[in-house]
Amino acid sequence: MSRVKRTLIFVHRWLGVPLSVFFALWFPSAIGMMYWDFPSVTPADRLVRATPLERGSIGITLEIALARSGLRGQPSEVHLNTFDGRPVYRIRAGRDERVVFADTGELRGTASASTMRRVAARWARRNEDEARVDAVTTVDQWTVQSPLRTMRPLWKFSFADGQQVYVSEATGEVVQFTTTASRIGAYLGPIPHWLYFTPLRQRQQLWNSVVIWSSGIATVAAALGLVIGTWMSAPNARIPYRGQKRWHTMFGLVFGAGAMTWAFSGMLSMDPFPTPSPAPVRVRDPLSIDAFATRGPREALVALAPLRVNELEWVSVAGDPAYVATLDDGTTRVVPMTGSPARTFDAARIATTLTSSGAKVSLQDRYDAYYLDRRHLKPLPVLKIFHQPAAASIAVSDTGPESVTYVDPATARVVGSYSSNDWTKRWLYHGLHSLDLPWLYDHRPLWDILVIAFMLGGTALSVTAILLAYRVVVR
Repeated sequence: MSRVKRTLIFVHRWLGVPLSVFFALWFPSAIGMMYWDFPSVTPADRLVRATPLERGSIGITLEIALARSGLRGQPSEVHLNTFDGRPVYRIRAGRDERVVFADTGELRGTASASTMRRVAARWARRNEDEARVDAVTTVDQWTVQSPLRTMRPLWKFSFADGQQVYVSEATGEVVQFTTTASRIGAYLGPIPHWLYFTPLRQRQQLWNSVVIWSSGIATVAAALGLVIGTWMSAPNARIPYRGQKRWHTMFGLVFGAGAMTWAFSGMLSMDPFPTPSPAPVRVRDPLSIDAFATRGPREALVALAPLRVNELEWVSVAGDPAYVATLDDGTTRVVPMTGSPARTFDAARIATTLTSSGAKVSLQDRYDAYYLDRRHLKPLPVLKIFHQPAAASIAVSDTGPESVTYVDPATARVVGSYSSNDWTKRWLYHGLHSLDLPWLYDHRPLWDILVIAFMLGGTALSVTAILLAYRVVVR
């Protein structure tokens, strides 16, 4: 055996000793990742569990709420929904947000113990006296994400049926929620796959380094294994090994290239090579509160009756002010200042406004290579807006790379975007790591079968590597 071969085998062997354990975590847990996410609370979750708005409970106008909020200038966002069963204006100006009770005009402050208990019980749909209450003053397994670590103190309300509701003392809002099923799913998928083990994940910089370096070295180890297996087997077109080493070589020749690209694409999930963000698209106009004088929130709720409304949002699109109402079933309605509510904004008018400012706009009623969702939760149809950095526009930024933005005409919200700089993230990360190809997503369970087969092959490769690594360590 040549010195080069011996050197490659030596390096591969000693890289494989620790990394075979990482691969044994990553491959089977990826199957869990296909079906279970790490528990979290989204704005949509809060709206689904919110108390519907009652017209008679709105006692003050937005102008009064603005005055009592202490914010200066025109707000950038305004929402009317409920907190603790009471209507509240949520007013944002830049990074600052104030919550003002719409029935009395009080500014919401730190939540009391009784308030947090009511909020948690309402969220879990259980009685208040059923909860066991624990203070969360340090990071635990379900609050390891960076945003949640800054919200302490938190209070955890645990119920007999396995529900755990985390409430922030500063705001009284539910910030994390788990069930027995979601915790089991997390242990089968995201926690081992992302290395979300509490002692490691709470050290952000260390966790970043471990994930990047382990996946990077794993890429090199897999590539070396593929080279060695091919080199050793190619001369006589047969595998010159027996037992576990033969099985490991066979699995490596079949799944080695996939393991290498998968480890490399996993490293890209940490964005080690950042690219400029896409040029922003402004579909909504800046808010002018005076423009909503014609129809206040109480009149908007009357126009929507008998529908049950969980939230009203102040927006202005193509020069026209309107409310975006989110109903208790998650669907939305647009309430203009005059006339009847509609299901969407006028897509043609939005397209005309953007086209006149230099963008190319089309209405798209199916997913494409950059806007897709294997669970089919992203909205359709959408407006697909293509713009170049040279386009002079009040709605499209004049800087940055060529980019495409997807806008939901039902809410005038941006629901997706990419730029000409994002092809590496799209194909080298998502494409290689998740196999999220449109033709596969459109033909499930074909995607499930292919990914699970690959993950099982990678698991077999990892297990044989562990057995061989054990022999090396013992020797």
